[in-house]
Amino acid sequence: MVLYSLLNADVSRASGKSDVTDINYWSYPDYTRVVVTLSGKTDVAQRRLSNPDRLYFDIKNSAIRSELKATLPIGNGMLKSVRAAQFDENTVRVVLDLEKIRDYKIFKLEDPERVIIDVFGTPDRTAPSPKNLKKTIVIDPGHGGHDPGAVGPRKLYEKDVVLDIALKLRKILSRDPNLEVYLTRDEDVFVPLEKRTAIANSRNADLFVSIHANASPSRDAKGTETYFLNWTNDEEAMKVAARENQISLKKMRKMQREQDVLNVMLDDLKRDNKRDESMSLAHSVQETLAASLRKEYPFTVNHGVKWAPFYVLFGAQMPSVLVEVSFISNPLEEKLLSRDNYRNVLAKSIASGITKYMTVVPESQTVAHVRKALDHEN
Repeated sequence: MVLYSLLNADVSRASGKSDVTDINYWSYPDYTRVVVTLSGKTDVAQRRLSNPDRLYFDIKNSAIRSELKATLPIGNGMLKSVRAAQFDENTVRVVLDLEKIRDYKIFKLEDPERVIIDVFGTPDRTAPSPKNLKKTIVIDPGHGGHDPGAVGPRKLYEKDVVLDIALKLRKILSRDPNLEVYLTRDEDVFVPLEKRTAIANSRNADLFVSIHANASPSRDAKGTETYFLNWTNDEEAMKVAARENQISLKKMRKMQREQDVLNVMLDDLKRDNKRDESMSLAHSVQETLAASLRKEYPFTVNHGVKWAPFYVLFGAQMPSVLVEVSFISNPLEEKLLSRDNYRNVLAKSIASGITKYMTVVPESQTVAHVRKALDHEN
């Protein structure tokens, strides 16, 4: 069991009483994600009990809203149900009634404040699995629905651009009979950040690739860059992560000062080798993307591979990256992003980078250099 140290923080840090406003879950055969949404920041204590087997989470200095559905039956072989109630005057207790689980992990996200509980079951090893023959890739077109993402000078929406690129990418990758490709959304709908990762985990994906278009207050900013999940001291990378996480840069800096959850998250990444694998995937995608664009668009700027704490990559159980394909805030790149042929080049390039990673996974000097910089920074 991995418990993020943030959950043991001193309750005195919480200011004012926070409401439990919503409890939601996404359930799959071997994996369930439970999300408890709060109206403000608070602290959580947890414990596992037996006879009957259950987990409980005490949300300090909080109250449960009367209209909230307090019991959610699940019955998926891992969880029987999720229950919430006012335990005492200042505590809401959320209980997960367990059937059979292998592991669980917990972390927090902000704006709104959310407690994320990932529960992992034991896969049925007796059933024949096409997973043994095929690799699974989950493609995540950013934003969608009421969330347009970044908007260009001529009102081109990021959500529309990245959806089209993702659809093209799926079509290209699906030509390979050894691949199964899924999208987190295939139409203009809003999908919460925490659900996107849950979809990738539920598919037991081998790779997770989130596609976005960059933006900057400077109209001159242009080019491509690819990120993987890690803490960073780079101000520009933090700005990109803050925008994609839809929180203020001030809050990102506050996370940097506290670092409770992130220190444990980084230890988790290192232990499972996900950081290094994600780093290699990011380099393969970025190098292929930049090289392909340079052939047809010589002015393309290669910003290389970077790392930052993107919410959409939190909790991913596989190598995962976030690609910023171009700056939609740049008038020229916005014009290019509106063109079908440019989006085709982007999709083909990302597909080539993914294929290269899966077939070669080179240990390049560049990757080794980045690994050394990361170890120094952390």
